[in-house]
Amino acid sequence: MKPQPASNPINLSEKFGKFSETFTPHIIAEVNDFYVLLAKLDGEFIEHRHDDEDELFLVVNGQLKLQMKDRTVVVNPGEMFVVPRGTDHLPSAKKGTQVLLLERKSTKHTGKKQTECTVTDYARI
Repeated sequence: MKPQPASNPINLSEKFGKFSETFTPHIIAEVNDFYVLLAKLDGEFIEHRHDDEDELFLVVNGQLKLQMKDRTVVVNPGEMFVVPRGTDHLPSAKKGTQVLLLERKSTKHTGKKQTECTVTDYARI
């Protein structure tokens, strides 16, 4: 059964208050073949890439750094950045950073890498 679009606005602060895990995206909505995800970040994640999908990061609070082979991008609150498909990236963030992600439903959390921090089934909140 396909989820129906939200009939009410989604309050991001309320949704962020429903979980405490870091680097663990949670589904808050679906748009066509995409998930709208929220994640809390703290510290350094793992370097990975998505061969077939771009990845959109919108910083709600805090600061996100995306280290790539040729540069490091700093994303502040109210800013967004799209990591192009096939680009190795190493996310890191200050404690308390909150991001909204827009990803195809087929996007794997850590690309082809499988580690103890890989999430295979996103929770819905």
